[in-house]
Amino acid sequence: MDQLSQKDLQLHASILGWLLIVTHAVGLVVAVFLFFLLTGIGAATGDGVAFSILSVTGTALGLFIAVLSLPGVLAGYGLLTRKSWGRLLALVVAVLGLLNFPVGTIVGLYALWVLLQQEASYYFAA
Repeated sequence: MDQLSQKDLQLHASILGWLLIVTHAVGLVVAVFLFFLLTGIGAATGDGVAFSILSVTGTALGLFIAVLSLPGVLAGYGLLTRKSWGRLLALVVAVLGLLNFPVGTIVGLYALWVLLQQEASYYFAA
């Protein structure tokens, strides 16, 4: 594996931080959209049962996606501020993101390549 210099690592860590923030912020937007869409459809039907079911479903899906997206945003922030916890959280998010084909897989592989460099442990040291 080709080792990065300190300067290159700084560039790649910034790129990775912003990639994590943007990709997971999209997940937060999707969560809010699903909540309003399903709740709005339930309200538009005028049926109390449909409104109840779609409101609960929209809330549950929105919260689920938001809970999955928040760690990625926090990891990106941690990388941009050079926190050691940011590197660890980004590694966990990257491994889990490998299952999210195709974007999560690409970002996850890039994150693993950047964060498992020998210089990364020194770069993110407290």
